[in-house]
Amino acid sequence: MIRIKCVITDDEPMARKGIKGYVEKVDFLELVGVCEDAVSLNSLLREQPVDLLFLDIEMPYINGLELLQSITNPPKVIFTTAYEQYAIKGFELEAVDYLLKPISFERFLKSVNRVYDLFRQTSAPAASDHLFIKTDDKLVKISINDIVYIEAMENYINIYTAQTRYITHTTLKSVLECITDPGFIQTHKSFVINAAKITSIEGNLIELGKHQVPVSRSMKDAVLEKILKNKLLKK
Repeated sequence: MIRIKCVITDDEPMARKGIKGYVEKVDFLELVGVCEDAVSLNSLLREQPVDLLFLDIEMPYINGLELLQSITNPPKVIFTTAYEQYAIKGFELEAVDYLLKPISFERFLKSVNRVYDLFRQTSAPAASDHLFIKTDDKLVKISINDIVYIEAMENYINIYTAQTRYITHTTLKSVLECITDPGFIQTHKSFVINAAKITSIEGNLIELGKHQVPVSRSMKDAVLEKILKNKLLKK
């Protein structure tokens, strides 16, 4: 799981305490510092690698906006302030979010989830467009786009393309670890489909050209939601 190192900076003790309590409730946040003003934060940033700042704006000596403008390659920033008039300037500085006090936990969680998604996107490995499987004592290269569906059978799997079925000694889990395309959807404990190949859905069966793949009752709603989310099937 991604761990996001964060620092809270606010000149109000109660505000610092409130945000600290919220941070401690979120498993992917790691609090590495709490500062009373932007000057202290500036010193901390010289010594401590930080991914995310919870940054107040109105503070003594130098405000949060001025500090952020002075930093080269700043961390992600969520502004936490009681003054909404700074919102436009905050977003001009590419802040992830702008939270107005008093801040509810629901609003806080929505904001940090947005940060988590940003880090997940940037840390994700580049998707491969093919995989290699061992079949008939040789390695075969298969284009991921050509796969229609995958069927698990104990310690073997069948990989179906439009023209060929490949049999290999492995597990469904191992193959799915090699496929990052969100269009591949598990419909049943033993089946994964390439949603781009769907021709129709009727009841608990998905048609993929000449093939039919079952959808388990317990997974049906989630499967349909994923298909529609990927815009691979229109209502």
